[in-house]
Amino acid sequence: MNHSEISVWDLVIIGVYLITMISIGVYCIKRVKNSGDYYVAGRSFGPLVLMATVCATIIGGSGLMGRAGVAYSSGFKAIITAVPYLLGMLIFSGIAGRISDIGMKYNITSIPELFEMRFGKTAKLLLSLMIAFTMMGTVASQVTATATIVKMLGGQIGLSYEIGALIACVVFMLYTATSGLYGVVYTDVLQFYILILFVYILIPVASLLNVGGFSNFTANLDPGLVQPYVNGSILGDIVTYLVFTMAGAEMWQRAFAAKDRKSAKKGMFLGTAVYGVTIFLVFFMGIIAHQIIGDDVLAQYGSTDAVIPALAIKVLPIGLTGIALAGMLSVIMSTADSYLLVSVQTCVSDIGKTISPGMSEKTELRLSRIFAVILPIGALVIALYIKNAYATLMFAWCFYAAAAGIPAFAALFWKKATKQGIIAAMVSGFTVCIAWKLLGQPFGLGAAVPGTIACAIALVTVSLATYQKHPAPFLSASEDVPVAE
Repeated sequence: MNHSEISVWDLVIIGVYLITMISIGVYCIKRVKNSGDYYVAGRSFGPLVLMATVCATIIGGSGLMGRAGVAYSSGFKAIITAVPYLLGMLIFSGIAGRISDIGMKYNITSIPELFEMRFGKTAKLLLSLMIAFTMMGTVASQVTATATIVKMLGGQIGLSYEIGALIACVVFMLYTATSGLYGVVYTDVLQFYILILFVYILIPVASLLNVGGFSNFTANLDPGLVQPYVNGSILGDIVTYLVFTMAGAEMWQRAFAAKDRKSAKKGMFLGTAVYGVTIFLVFFMGIIAHQIIGDDVLAQYGSTDAVIPALAIKVLPIGLTGIALAGMLSVIMSTADSYLLVSVQTCVSDIGKTISPGMSEKTELRLSRIFAVILPIGALVIALYIKNAYATLMFAWCFYAAAAGIPAFAALFWKKATKQGIIAAMVSGFTVCIAWKLLGQPFGLGAAVPGTIACAIALVTVSLATYQKHPAPFLSASEDVPVAE
């Protein structure tokens, strides 16, 4: 049954879903007794829970709607930029066990805490500021995706993109502020299953039926959409994704929240594997949209982010459309809440407690909930300025990847990394990345490439020059080498 508008029943389903998510967050509040519960859920998660939350976090609004929009407008770029993130996550999955061990042994709950223990407070504060900005920008990309869906409903219920962005922020605030990582993860688990069934399976199958099967789809496919190509901008995105995974604060938080080394590694690998399958499903939905919706999505909806919601409305019957749109909202929310929580932890625990070491547990928890309300407002401002989920995400990730990716890996594994080397690396990567952007990205090359190169050079040269006089302590874990003298 094809239709072009969403029904009242679909709107009711979406409304019930949003209320359910908030209710789960409120229910989980009773499990939060201290900041450890709020940020890493008492280190209690097993592999299956971690799999669901890892996958739901990875395939957020930018990964689903934004990347489908890229597939729709630029074809193969959606694949070539997704695979490096997949490879990076596979590498990260391999080191997640060490992260879990170190977290438990030294009571560490974030990357900045690791940096402080190895490289001092200055390195911790520099990284914390970068994380806070990056996480807020990532939340903004999810606000953008949510607002795009709401705008598509606006013609019938009088809601604009701006009102949609505001609604998104309020929902994110409510269940993240109340229950911390408990609410985030257990809503992620529900959202994961809704998403897989009603978006990644239902929409592709219904789309194929709509065009008359796979043979008709391939016969009418524009060859340009599947033609492999790489340019400077894509190379920049590739480096950004690959390096970002080394310092993705939201995944470090998941590794710290695992109940043991085995759960951390297994959960990460399983979540990453599911993400690998979704890459091709998102690409497929983006390119088949040309045959079902036409070539004017941008003109119709104001953003290519609208491709998958428009596809759902077109190919699904009443009722299933509402469930599918709820599934899209679920993946957006599962990413937004994760990054929002990391941003809160960074501002309150990593920055606030460094400035005010005597902060009480009660004050920290109260401030965490306050910041969970304040920070989405910054994300809202960014979302209103950059109304494209993929563009917002890459804007946020580029600087952070260039400045923090390699230093985070070095903090885990390189004994000769020093405080001076780490600070020089972060400053160099960030500065070169900004300068490259301001120069208009010469040769069409993405800023993350020269930024990452500058970061690596500074880290190695300065660390080797200062290691003998200023060695940094190396943190060992249960299955690692002894601490360096």
